[in-house]
Amino acid sequence: MQYKLYYWPGIQGRGEFVRLAFEAAGADYVDVARLPASRGGGVAAMMKLMQSGAPNAPLAPPFVVAGDETVAQSANILAWLGPSLKLVPRDAAARRRAHQLQLTLADFVDEIHDTHHPIATHLYYEDQKPEARKYAAAFRKHRLPKYLGYFEQVLARNPAGPAHMIGRRLTYVDLSMFQLIAGLRYAFPRTMAGVEADYPNLVALHEAVARVPNVARYLASKQRIPFNQSGIFRHYPELDR
Repeated sequence: MQYKLYYWPGIQGRGEFVRLAFEAAGADYVDVARLPASRGGGVAAMMKLMQSGAPNAPLAPPFVVAGDETVAQSANILAWLGPSLKLVPRDAAARRRAHQLQLTLADFVDEIHDTHHPIATHLYYEDQKPEARKYAAAFRKHRLPKYLGYFEQVLARNPAGPAHMIGRRLTYVDLSMFQLIAGLRYAFPRTMAGVEADYPNLVALHEAVARVPNVARYLASKQRIPFNQSGIFRHYPELDR
């Protein structure tokens, strides 16, 4: 089955968590909004589905279409794709655990986004700089170590060993954790350089995922959109002091 991914074409954003799963699994997928309009792509194609009035029309991207089914929300998409892409353990309890970890990761991503948009998403960063500095300072001191410390312990407590977030094999949670660490390194290089020694399991996981053959090829390709100042992870030096 060919999957159709819909997400904003110029940023990694929340769509990147889904892209990484597709790429790692070698799945047949199309990144629709990055296609030209002449091939049925572009943002207009994405907006058309969102505004279709269909019972399953999503509020916002990312969403994936496969046959007659449309699934939105990155964590929900990954829980749906995980079994067919073989990126989640087989037993039901482990799958719920994976979904729980992904939802926790999504909470963290929201807080990372709010470091540069603490007041409102419709305002530019330049319209909320003082508030962003205060939020980012509290984030670096309290929230970042809280979440990274938790995820570090998840790895340490994995009965199968600290190589994966859950179980013995690569899962979508591992891929998402790779993206999280990569994004934090981009957005907060000074902070991360000072704290990474406290999270050796997370650092090792990031490096291991980057070496997965399909992932390595994707990271080296033009298909991987570079981090930029329009996505979730943004580097503003004044927020990383």
